[in-house]
Amino acid sequence: MASARRMPVNAPVLCVGNFTVGGEGKTPVSIALAAEAKAAGRNPGFLSRGHGGTLSRPHVVEPKADAARHVGDEPLLLARHAPTVVTPDRLAGAQRLLEEGCDFIIMDDGFQSARIHMDYALMVVDARRGLGNGHVIPGGPLRARLIDQLRRADAVVTMGEGDAAEYVVRQTSRAGKPVFDARLKPYGVRSIKGARFLAFAGIGNPAKFYDSLREAGGEVVLEKSFPDHHPYLEEELQELVATADAEGLNLITTEKDLVRLAHGGEALEAFAARCRVLKVQAVFSAPDMAPTIINNTVEAWRERSLKSA
Repeated sequence: MASARRMPVNAPVLCVGNFTVGGEGKTPVSIALAAEAKAAGRNPGFLSRGHGGTLSRPHVVEPKADAARHVGDEPLLLARHAPTVVTPDRLAGAQRLLEEGCDFIIMDDGFQSARIHMDYALMVVDARRGLGNGHVIPGGPLRARLIDQLRRADAVVTMGEGDAAEYVVRQTSRAGKPVFDARLKPYGVRSIKGARFLAFAGIGNPAKFYDSLREAGGEVVLEKSFPDHHPYLEEELQELVATADAEGLNLITTEKDLVRLAHGGEALEAFAARCRVLKVQAVFSAPDMAPTIINNTVEAWRERSLKSA
């Protein structure tokens, strides 16, 4: 809640959030900023609620051992890049990251509800979808009124190409806050170029995945979309295999979907071994953008520390 007191943490806290429900590209942005924090000499760690997971106490994610049904799918991706703790109790999770030796905390989501102090809140907006119909849940995708969220945000980053985020950009600029821009860039695409695919995804914005696949040179013959964080059933996977075989297509999905198939039994893991995966990374449009975000977070933390000294 916006009115609830947020507890301070003895490290810079960067929140990567969004105004709407899912699909903006928070996880790739978080990973890119962790890399920048490392380049600046910091030891970053990720803090996540672990959407879809079942753990109540702070848990350090082990990507080779943990299952998505326990820790959530996004934390498994984050943990490949830096220590990651999942827990509904963000304060306890932050303390656990400090115990793990982290000195810079990147909070994946939690802008609207986390109970720890954020030194810098970066809001991610999809340039093609913007705010949707502009209405608050349940009438639309907004988590709260834009004006209320902008008051507590420090900056906005637009993801991809399009003009649907122009209203957010104008309102952010009028509030005197910076606007950055970035895009998702496919990488490691040698096996994808020229191949024909049945592409499937259970993420917040599957269309973004299909567009990235085309950008990588793949031919998307068939698309199959599932809800975000979808737990795949064996029958669904059998149907995907049957359709792909009948049409002579390769199966391909996202990294986020693939991690949900791991540790799910022999059938799911055999299916995963057959799938190709499209890897993407968030790339900022100017080389000084990511360093600016990291520096602003650290400076805000230093000012906070001086005031409390």
